[in-house]
Amino acid sequence: MEDFEVKRKPNFIRNIIEEDLRTNKFGGRVVTRFPPEPNGYLHIGHAKSICLNFGLAQEYGGRCHLRFDDTNPTKEEEEYVESIKEDVRWLGFDWGEHLYYASDYFDQLYQWAVQLIRAGKAYVDDLTADEIREFRGTLTEPGRESPYRNRSVEENLDLFERMRAGEFPDGSRTLRAKIDMASPNLNLRDPVMYRILHARHHRTGDTWCIYPMYDFAHGQSDSIEGITHSICTLEFEDHRPLYDWYIEQLGIYHPQQIEFARLNLTYTVMSKRRLLELVREGHVRGWDDPRMPTLCGLRRRGYTPEAIREFCERIGVAKADSIVDYGLLEHCLREDLNKRCTRVMAVLRPLRVVLENYPEGQVEELDAVNNPEDPSAGTRKVPFSRVLYIERDDFMEEPPKKFYRLAPGREVRLRYAYFIKCNDVIKDAAGNVVELRCTYDPQTRGGDAPDGRKVKATIHWVSAAHAVEAEVRLYDHLFVKSDPDEVEDGKTWKDNLNPRSLEVLTGCKLEPGLANVAAGYRCQFERLGYFCADPDTAAGRPVFNRTVTLRDTWAKIQKSLGE
Repeated sequence: MEDFEVKRKPNFIRNIIEEDLRTNKFGGRVVTRFPPEPNGYLHIGHAKSICLNFGLAQEYGGRCHLRFDDTNPTKEEEEYVESIKEDVRWLGFDWGEHLYYASDYFDQLYQWAVQLIRAGKAYVDDLTADEIREFRGTLTEPGRESPYRNRSVEENLDLFERMRAGEFPDGSRTLRAKIDMASPNLNLRDPVMYRILHARHHRTGDTWCIYPMYDFAHGQSDSIEGITHSICTLEFEDHRPLYDWYIEQLGIYHPQQIEFARLNLTYTVMSKRRLLELVREGHVRGWDDPRMPTLCGLRRRGYTPEAIREFCERIGVAKADSIVDYGLLEHCLREDLNKRCTRVMAVLRPLRVVLENYPEGQVEELDAVNNPEDPSAGTRKVPFSRVLYIERDDFMEEPPKKFYRLAPGREVRLRYAYFIKCNDVIKDAAGNVVELRCTYDPQTRGGDAPDGRKVKATIHWVSAAHAVEAEVRLYDHLFVKSDPDEVEDGKTWKDNLNPRSLEVLTGCKLEPGLANVAAGYRCQFERLGYFCADPDTAAGRPVFNRTVTLRDTWAKIQKSLGE
């Protein structure tokens, strides 16, 4: 596990663990686990669980297992297994030798199922899935017992063995626990333990054609591994009595299940099923699309593991569901990138500027600060010449009040360089501004004018002769509404997809030092935001993703609240 500082923020789970340590409940042990299903890529919600489980184990000198809940071969792939391992490591955690799979325990789970049959606590049912739902009852009405519920132990053992041998088609029979069809907790109304699935498993191949349900595999897997604190999201709270029932009936080691509220984030969705829809229907370019809340998508966009860990610590752990503003995640990211990122100059929508009084062929090397937050980062040289590019938005022919950037007859400062004054505007046949003719004041290099005159704006620039051409992808929220489920009649959550979530700019001009950056390189484009080199980047052909803008609305809100 990576050695980084763990910040202690009190929460009810820490309180439980500390009380268990005080009373020596588990012999002084703290063993947690992160148990993902390998049926998709992890997202920011999983990061909360990863940070919680691995972080608590680290904090209390214990260990955290990575265990794949691979009990549904129809939806699982080795690709997802490897991506999950990569994401956990990227966040800064390591499971060491404690990598496990629920499929490691298939033989033992089968034997435990047989044990429950022999004890009269489980039976083979011939009801279809629809009939099981019908017999289950409702929250206000008790369920009805299956007509197959009272089969003899011998018949159940025979049928279950034949299920395993592959004699029956998919869906024709299940193994169910015999608990209480009148229980107020629907999870205890004879839940299914095993179903028939003639499907090849990514690890066990064709060895099995029956597979345990999550509720049957979950608690027993925890028990086998000696987990002390089985930390789950809140939707499993109603499943805890079933978790306890299985373990108590089998008479095996009993971990403690604890539930916490899952992460809900504005302007996105956290359902793997929905994320898969977005990928398959082409709304995004893949699981690692930088608009996705997946960890691989956030990584591609330029997020840092440090920022995500800080975010997970700040949102805390609670028992009540809530929705977290996406702005807090971006705030944590800005704080981290501000400390680590080199500042560079990039012009995304270039407008040509010719300095008519600057000597032709002359090139100066000007000193530019790499990071004002980190004096040790030093400076770099940037070339300055007669022809430059500035941002098109930094010029207006007829500027409104409070527009202080370049305009006809107006003077501005070029970052690290000189004052320039716009004297003439060149337009094409359609009337579009294509070039500015300006003059520079050689007495103002890197400082104020000797005569004391002031300018009200400083703008960035790139030397045209030295500029590197790049593609820049500007990302925005994936949805136009903070709650994608807020829809009108006849609409669905996908109708709230943001049609402007991606804008691709070509012909952008960057300072020459960015020509051969590697994928994953992060920097701040001065005045524009934080950017990261995309994996599509090639030598001499950089492609950058906008990670986050400079505008921090979250910080402003907190300041206004006096926090």
